[in-house]
Amino acid sequence: MHNNPHHGMLNLTTLLDAYQMMVTARTMSDTFAANKKDCQYMFATSRGHEAIQIATGLQLQSCDWLSANFRDDSLLLSLGFSPYELMLQLLGKKNDPFSGGRAYYSHPSSKDPGKPSILPHSSAAGMQAIPSTGLAHALSIAEETGSIKLRKTKDGQLPIVVCSMGDVAPTEGELSEALLLAAQQQLPVVYLIQDNINHSFSRKEQHPNNGSNDWSCIGKGLERLKCDGSNFAESFLTMLRATQIARIERKPVLVHATISQKSFQSYELKRGSDRYQKRSEDRPQLDPVGILRNVLLESGISEDDIRQIEQAVQKRVEHDFSRALHSEDPDPATVEEHIFAPTPIKEEMGTRTPQRGKEISMEEAALSAIEELMTAYPETVVYGQQSASRLGGQAGRIERLLEKFGEDRVCDSGVDESYVIGSSAGMSALGLKPIVDIQSADFIYTGLNQMVNQLSTSCYLTNGKFPVQMVLRVPVGAYDGGGPYNSSSIESTLLSIKGIKVVYPSNAADMKGLMKAAFMDPNPVVVLEHKGIMSDAGKNTETAMATEPDADYIVPVGKARTVLEADAIMLERGMTLGVISYGMGVHWALQVAAKSPGLIEVLDLRSLYPLDEEAVFELVRRHGKVLIVTEEPRNNSFTEALAHRITRHCYCYLDAPVEVVGALNLPAVPMHRSLEQAMLPGSEGLGSHLNQLLAF
Repeated sequence: MHNNPHHGMLNLTTLLDAYQMMVTARTMSDTFAANKKDCQYMFATSRGHEAIQIATGLQLQSCDWLSANFRDDSLLLSLGFSPYELMLQLLGKKNDPFSGGRAYYSHPSSKDPGKPSILPHSSAAGMQAIPSTGLAHALSIAEETGSIKLRKTKDGQLPIVVCSMGDVAPTEGELSEALLLAAQQQLPVVYLIQDNINHSFSRKEQHPNNGSNDWSCIGKGLERLKCDGSNFAESFLTMLRATQIARIERKPVLVHATISQKSFQSYELKRGSDRYQKRSEDRPQLDPVGILRNVLLESGISEDDIRQIEQAVQKRVEHDFSRALHSEDPDPATVEEHIFAPTPIKEEMGTRTPQRGKEISMEEAALSAIEELMTAYPETVVYGQQSASRLGGQAGRIERLLEKFGEDRVCDSGVDESYVIGSSAGMSALGLKPIVDIQSADFIYTGLNQMVNQLSTSCYLTNGKFPVQMVLRVPVGAYDGGGPYNSSSIESTLLSIKGIKVVYPSNAADMKGLMKAAFMDPNPVVVLEHKGIMSDAGKNTETAMATEPDADYIVPVGKARTVLEADAIMLERGMTLGVISYGMGVHWALQVAAKSPGLIEVLDLRSLYPLDEEAVFELVRRHGKVLIVTEEPRNNSFTEALAHRITRHCYCYLDAPVEVVGALNLPAVPMHRSLEQAMLPGSEGLGSHLNQLLAF
């Protein structure tokens, strides 16, 4: 195990080791700048930030967690990573230990048991604050419940999380949400803001107060410290205090470290580019390397000894850079690997319709599935907006879970979609299994930053090390005057995000089976739940009821189901057609099919991604005529794309063009019931299209 020998000590040995790491980082920065032709991918170095980063890394132990910033190579050196390992990522090489050539320099991810674990992060400013807070939240839950055995320090203390960010992070809402939650829950996390006064993207006068050391709204729940990030000794003592507060008192800490070094090297975007290169004459009184060098000289270290350190570093960096430069590039054949982690659920299992089963609604099916999962898996946590509240939360009857499993495993997150979604990355990294929810699909967009930049890319950009196991429940769909902010259909938006799975059950049996499969899947799965067939507010709740499956029943993600077969004789005569739908559209199709017995076969997709293409194409091959039904506005939708895919793969089997029936192309669902119905296709609108297609 990695037990940092310098932890808690500031002595001459620590100063010498820190200087060696500082010179290494600075020499690497100079080497990269001098070899622009070879360093062709985007990167930033820690030039000017060496002191605060190394001071931070020296406090961390192997049981701890880190979420790094895009320029934290000095911090990585202080954790024990070699220049060679970092250069492999810089150059995008096959053996890059973090991403296999898929992510930028200083975008680490690690599960090395001998070092602090490193949670992957996005380049987007402040993004890492929420997953880091989710991880600290997971540590707190694990401490209370004992559901996960936590590694501890050599002297038996509990682990902490350190989240490193730049000076632009406080302008982003993610950090506000994270700090508020951490303060309310008293989580063991240290937020480090490296405030480069001369940062690269805008003049400081444009951000006269970035709020890094203010956050007065957080109150007493957040400890705030400040230091000169260019001064190693001051930085070391500040980070020692910060990590002790988090480790011993289990409280969140915000550290504002100012960096005044004007020779800060920013981005090298592409070969030969100087666009973002900001170089000026070093000011020794502000240079962290120069400051520490003077301290060593004043402490009795000779000039010759210091030069020996510098020469040895220069030789090693040159050797490592040459070695990395000539190492193997990634194999293009592996480009599609690790989009998803393999799922163990391949086939339908268990009893769907037990003889003595009771009829349940979709809402009851979801709650039953979650209750069974929480009983079987102590590491399961349920949280979201009002999840633990007597107001009911997303499922309406969630208080049953609260009473049975307690507030540590069923808890509120507040109205913060970004946290609900993004925190699951940290929860999953520790080993918890989160089932989270938001109040309505209409409000998901503030959380899509985390979905797009964190959850969906985590498995791929870490070479499979950090898939995010989470279930996100999202209420969707128009229902009896729900209005413009409670009625949206968002499947096409979600399906444009690669790296997540999307399921959409239409009945209680599938709801329970798919909820189990989504939970067992090691990847992020979104469960879309239509309000019109899910809750008591809908008029179609009874049509979606089903006999409750047994506890062992599970429906694999990616398998469609034929819910109504056409008459075999009519099929042989070429009189039939197939309808493809999901959610509410399945019920519209069944209502219309009842008026034309035997002529219509209905395929319920159940899973929108991955899609059961074979079932879709087989339906088309059998009937020659097909209609796709959606509640979404049709233009530029998932269903239009599916129609094109069918035409491309099944053109020779089609007797008529593939038709798509959807809602009117309106920007929102209007509130008045008559306007709502006018927007939706419904069974009446669907019936006219089906009759036309049958007569083709």
